[in-house]
Amino acid sequence: MVVAEVAADRDRGPGRDSPRVLGHIGDQRVHDHERIRDQERVREVWALLRSVPDPEIPVLSVVDLGIVRHVRWSTDEDARSVLHVGITPTYSGCPATEVIRHSIETALDQEGYVDAIVEEVLSPAWTSDWLTQEGRRKLESFGIAPPEKAVSSPRHLFRAPVVACPRCTSRATERVSEFGSTPCKAHYRCTSCLEPFDYFKCL
Repeated sequence: MVVAEVAADRDRGPGRDSPRVLGHIGDQRVHDHERIRDQERVREVWALLRSVPDPEIPVLSVVDLGIVRHVRWSTDEDARSVLHVGITPTYSGCPATEVIRHSIETALDQEGYVDAIVEEVLSPAWTSDWLTQEGRRKLESFGIAPPEKAVSSPRHLFRAPVVACPRCTSRATERVSEFGSTPCKAHYRCTSCLEPFDYFKCL
């Protein structure tokens, strides 16, 4: 396309843009097109990852949970585009990490991203602050109380927080057990509606 523009310009006579300028414009158009294409591909992958559920709390996607750290493309030695998806475990030794990795790889394979690389990102460490607002809303609708406070202060980790009941919103609740259905949740009881519920801990 650039060659055709240069050839046509030579017939226009003096006073027109030089072939070098036209070539630069053509290169910029190609670069812009590739950049837009890459942005669209990244958005498509993020949309796909929003359909991958967390194995322990299926109401949440891996994106809601905040463990997907990046989606990006690189070029390998053969000039092929390679998709990289970075994930961060919720905590060291979490048994769900390998299941999550397999679920993401399977979802990518099914959509044609067969050479995608799913890589772990260990720093910075995941915190419950990374739960999205949509994820918090889903937890509450599902009957699990979302984390009450940010973990910027370690003091919040050493005492039972006052947790609002996800069913009746009362704060007259009490912790029954430090551990609920999974290690990342505690078990609570509402003294107003008398319903038990899990609380997603501040981690």
